[in-house]
Amino acid sequence: MKTMKIKYPLAKETINEEDIDALCDWLKTYPRLTKGELTPQFEQKWADFIGTKYAVFCNSGSSANLLMVYAAMLLKGIKKIVVPPVGWVTTISPAIQLGLEILPGKTDPKTFGIDLDDLERLCEAESPDAVIFVQVLGVPHYKERLLGLKEKYGFVLLEDSCAALGASYEDGTMVGQVGDMSSFSFYFGHQLSTIEGGMVNTDDFETYKLLLMLRSHGWAKDLDQSSYDDLMNSHGIDNFHTPFTFFVPGFNLRSTDLQAFIGLRQMDKADWVVKRRNENHLEYARQLKGCVDFQDWGNDKPVSISFGALAKSTSHRTEIVQRLVKHGVETRIFSAGNLRLHPFWDHVQGTIDPDEMGTRIHQTGFFLPNCPEMTPEDIDFICSVVKNDIK
Repeated sequence: MKTMKIKYPLAKETINEEDIDALCDWLKTYPRLTKGELTPQFEQKWADFIGTKYAVFCNSGSSANLLMVYAAMLLKGIKKIVVPPVGWVTTISPAIQLGLEILPGKTDPKTFGIDLDDLERLCEAESPDAVIFVQVLGVPHYKERLLGLKEKYGFVLLEDSCAALGASYEDGTMVGQVGDMSSFSFYFGHQLSTIEGGMVNTDDFETYKLLLMLRSHGWAKDLDQSSYDDLMNSHGIDNFHTPFTFFVPGFNLRSTDLQAFIGLRQMDKADWVVKRRNENHLEYARQLKGCVDFQDWGNDKPVSISFGALAKSTSHRTEIVQRLVKHGVETRIFSAGNLRLHPFWDHVQGTIDPDEMGTRIHQTGFFLPNCPEMTPEDIDFICSVVKNDIK
């Protein structure tokens, strides 16, 4: 089969020529390139956009998940965590790396997030300390019931929103406001890019202070002056030693002011990107209804990085993929499919119940491009390829 050059890529860089020119001009001022004054500016602007009190910029969405899990361990003493089958490997791997007991959840057939009936069963049987859930592909996951289960069972709720920037619930609540902490990614191909980068959002001040220290070696340099002074005084640290005193066993997961500069410029186009990706997502759903299956978002507002679809069977997916490739439309599996089916899962101990929906996503799922620059004609053509109805 002859393969066309990719005409419709899954991802395009959101950093444009104007951004690069502005970055070059800024670099000519010889600014501080590592973490400096622009990082807290970007953090505040991001916190305001999501609607939380605090945000901590780090070097990737994966690092954001690591910070969330580790902070929950140190603050709340979590030992058991429920994890979803559908997401990204670094939704789960921090819990494995940090030695937590893993309780595998199942997949909801509508949103493709964690199945809440099964989650309640796990809460009754296993009493988990924490739950991490994924806002899968920018489709908001049952906020009210999640918060109800959190209230009933008292677990720490961690929200992986890495691929859901800008999505929101029917009542206007932004994705990223649901969990005790939430994570976002600014990787190439996501809604916004800082080259590499991630963010953790929270409303809790003590959590925020711990995240700042964990991000930067475990020292207190990034704390507000009052918190910094209180910490030094409580440990009897003299002024000469204060800059290089470590209070928690932290990491170096910092990003840079160069990336914060890009992030601040990306925020200027956030509303446009969110609007266009939402419009594209809805148009795909309108045209492909009945041909393929996809997530159900009810009256919520999905904002996807790619449109995820499920073919009727594995062979049906193969046929669709062959047509897409032939006509220059880039595609791939749905996210990472069912994470339980990857070799890394051998590191998780214990019996695992079957997850039929997660397996279906693994075996029949695929992505379609959803770049903000796409035209209605682009969507029309791609849908005609999927439906095998090319004019």
